Amino acid sequence: MDLGINKIQADQLVDKYIANPVTKYHLLESEAIMRALAKHFGENEEEWGIIGLLHDIDWDLTKNNPQEHLTKAPDILKQAGAADELINVIVSHGYDQPACGAPQDKHRQARIEHALAAAETLTGLIVASALVQPDKKLASVNVPSLSKKFKSKNFAAKCDRNIILECEKIGLTLEQFLEIGLKALQEMATKIGL
Repeated sequence: MDLGINKIQADQLVDKYIANPVTKYHLLESEAIMRALAKHFGENEEEWGIIGLLHDIDWDLTKNNPQEHLTKAPDILKQAGAADELINVIVSHGYDQPACGAPQDKHRQARIEHALAAAETLTGLIVASALVQPDKKLASVNVPSLSKKFKSKNFAAKCDRNIILECEKIGLTLEQFLEIGLKALQEMATKIGL
């Protein structure tokens, strides 16, 4: 896959368009899980990481009007030299989510599209699980407790469980996916203060 953007350019875009530290952490978390998934599947870790890092590049611009989310990202990415394939994968994480501006008549089909949607959603569940620990650290979270929290619909209620379960469409069980995602975030915990 030729993304048209390298890691240095991706980092520069994040610095230019993302000011909110919470959004920046979410992008870094998504990058980490996407890299871990790429490693697991023998895919290009750098490319999958860039996709995770840039998936919400227009969030700070659209958070007050979520219907515009993913409508500004294509222009931002195109101006930076991004390939259509990169833009299409990024926009795909908003398919079937009426709260954003992505096309609602399309559905994720490619493995990388399911991976991105599931990974970026999983970050919320994992971070919320860390924040309820007495020490508020990712190191205190384990897969069995994460699995239990996944089943509790009231916990991190905005994390769409059906999107997380798209991990099954890429050949992972929920437990495998939770394990890969948790390990990825634990390895970069100091970067996000958890």
